Amino acid sequence: MRKRFEQQIQIGQLLIEDTEISKKCRHSLVDLMAALKVIFTTTEYNEKVFSILDEALCKNKQKTGRNGMSLWQLFVLSQVRLCSNASYDEVHYISNHDKLVRQIMGVERESWCEQINFEYQNIYDNLTLLNNKTINELNDVIVAFGHQVFKKKEQAALHLKTDSFVVESNVHFPTDYNLLWDCARKTLDGISKYVGKYDQIKGWRKIKDWRYQIKSLMRELGRASASGGKNKEIRLKKAASDYIEKANLLVYKVENEIFEFPVEDNQDIAFRESILHYLGLMKKHINLVNRRIIKGEQIPHAEKMFSIFETYTEMIKKGKTHPNVEFGKKLAITTDQFHLIIEYQLMENEQDRDIVKELKNRISKQFGIFSWSFDKGFWLKENKESLKEIVPEVIMPKLGKRNQAEEQEETSKKYKRLKNKHSAIESNINELENRGLNRCPDKGYKNFQRYVGLAILAYNIKKIGRELLRIERESLKKQANRAA
Repeated sequence: MRKRFEQQIQIGQLLIEDTEISKKCRHSLVDLMAALKVIFTTTEYNEKVFSILDEALCKNKQKTGRNGMSLWQLFVLSQVRLCSNASYDEVHYISNHDKLVRQIMGVERESWCEQINFEYQNIYDNLTLLNNKTINELNDVIVAFGHQVFKKKEQAALHLKTDSFVVESNVHFPTDYNLLWDCARKTLDGISKYVGKYDQIKGWRKIKDWRYQIKSLMRELGRASASGGKNKEIRLKKAASDYIEKANLLVYKVENEIFEFPVEDNQDIAFRESILHYLGLMKKHINLVNRRIIKGEQIPHAEKMFSIFETYTEMIKKGKTHPNVEFGKKLAITTDQFHLIIEYQLMENEQDRDIVKELKNRISKQFGIFSWSFDKGFWLKENKESLKEIVPEVIMPKLGKRNQAEEQEETSKKYKRLKNKHSAIESNINELENRGLNRCPDKGYKNFQRYVGLAILAYNIKKIGRELLRIERESLKKQANRAA
């Protein structure tokens, strides 16, 4: 049974509304906690946040059973993780030992009272419940709250900036031959589980030797590929041939024996499906290594894989010197003049210019827009014309040679002023990367999406908290001046 939040007042209980937030500390968690305290104590936004979480996590659930982590505690810890770029182990430590975070969660008590503590698995299981749709709805609420804090007038139009960057997935640098090794070792892992479970399976006494030999041949091919000298091509093809030959022997042996393995329960079915999955990928990469190195073919991009685990991973070239290639997903963000991220989108094998019209349709339904700036990667004539239908000032530098009218437009003072302001989004991107969006440690595409969404949400809440503390410091300063 999961509840929204019920803080039963007991002796020694420290209340959320009584939490003291330091005005001097510059730690990111202090900004975050300041905003979360106001969200909790403001009835309008408290109700909106809880309604979204309740709909996503408690709908159609029985109201009986053991009490689980409350929705508020789950929400706070999910923001703590992404605000401080923390691992689950670090979140586990913070949840049990950081007094400020614990009081905002509503679990902190006086030192002489018995304390409420959280287990690692409890935190992990709860923080992985949120989905991308829920996080998007929460972000809309937080942006509305932020606009209220930043004193945005209800009818005032926004000054928007849009740019994209790469969120890397948690993969090693992929080559066809080291991906072939990944397939082989995962196939052998599956066989090892079978052999460990059933003593009657014979013929796999040398499974460790299989692993050692294939890995050695993979490394030998890597050395031949990286080294120079005379006869490199001959040495490279010889190493590739030996590697392919050994991998083919493993494929032959597994294909001839896998269907003779016993299947007595669901676990055995899972073992077999896993082995067959990685066996199929191994045959694919044997073919790729053979075609590329032995036959000298150039492999089409569509046939390549960049991870056998994080299969959504794309190879992205953004024209940078370092890194020149990144592996992950492109994320487009749109910020306003208050540096809040009002919209974000993970791009599915898309270029920047491909998302503009859809982005315009989504944002224009929610906000009035006065100006909107992009970089050259978003430029298309149709995109600019479409935006000008609803946006008075569109800053989208032309990619390529400009005609006289375009030259006149892009050299005007107003255009230059708005274009110069566009660079502010780079600092927003840099902050996101430092808060954890440089590389996603979570496995699977759904978890990747959730990780990105929570990072955006934590970023916005932290920005709001920083402004709340600034306003409070200004107020205290004015009071001190009047008293003096």
